[in-house]
Amino acid sequence: MEIGLIGLGKMGLNLAQNMQDHDLTVKAFDLMPEARTRAAEVGVTTADTLAALIDSLQTPRLIWVMVPAGKPTKATLQSLRELASAGDRIIDGGNSYYQDSLAEAKAFDAKQMHFFDVGSSGGMSGARANGNFMIGGDKAVFATIEPLFEAIAQPGGYLYTGPAGSGHYLKMVHNGIEYGMMAAIGEGFDVLANSPFDYDNEAVAAMWDHGSVIRGWLMELAADAFSKDPKLEQLKGVMHSSGEGAWTVEEGIRQHTPTPVITAALMARYNSERTDTMTGKVVAALRNEFGGHPIDKN
Repeated sequence: MEIGLIGLGKMGLNLAQNMQDHDLTVKAFDLMPEARTRAAEVGVTTADTLAALIDSLQTPRLIWVMVPAGKPTKATLQSLRELASAGDRIIDGGNSYYQDSLAEAKAFDAKQMHFFDVGSSGGMSGARANGNFMIGGDKAVFATIEPLFEAIAQPGGYLYTGPAGSGHYLKMVHNGIEYGMMAAIGEGFDVLANSPFDYDNEAVAAMWDHGSVIRGWLMELAADAFSKDPKLEQLKGVMHSSGEGAWTVEEGIRQHTPTPVITAALMARYNSERTDTMTGKVVAALRNEFGGHPIDKN
């Protein structure tokens, strides 16, 4: 199977290597020459222009877009509608808003192309191996691309979710849940930091990750973060927000479905832009650990 990959940043390059590990043929493009150079160094065939990439792929093409959500994704998808051909299959693997994905699916359908909105979870390590994917699009056409997900996902780690829009909708809710989980972890360590006891945060997180009710990857990442900076003193407690939590809250409001935990977590992120807390430090550290998201340092 041959895949054209657009975007060779922190997620895209790991994804390309994951695909290559499973004997998939990857041809890639990125606007940044240095990104193309890094990809070439690990054996990825690169093109100097998007048009050249499209021309190099066998039809019907399978093209995965892995660029930042919003304007970069919209511009790339618009270019693909002009450069690709009827029957080609286009994947948006970024964190796009599901309403945007619904509009993109209609635009591609008008060109007789097949659009899939894929929510990608697992951060950089998931892109590199054993990822997690939520896939919306035409069910019959999905059968032609399912071997890709069988190869790069963790066993049981991908799901066809229904028509276009459903993949990014599910990822939106996933990330809303993630907001609440990380906020609870951060608040817990904030209470410990202000307690009369001198806890070893790394040891606490590592112990909780072994058999406790709250064990899991986020607790493992917390231990990793504390191993580098025991009290996270190098970090500012600014918890940046990339949008999915707000979209989940907005959807809950539209439905009259209460989301008090996710809403509180979202408000805490906004509040962190003005105050500096241990909660903010922990959540900022967790986001950096799993996704390479930027952090503010003291």
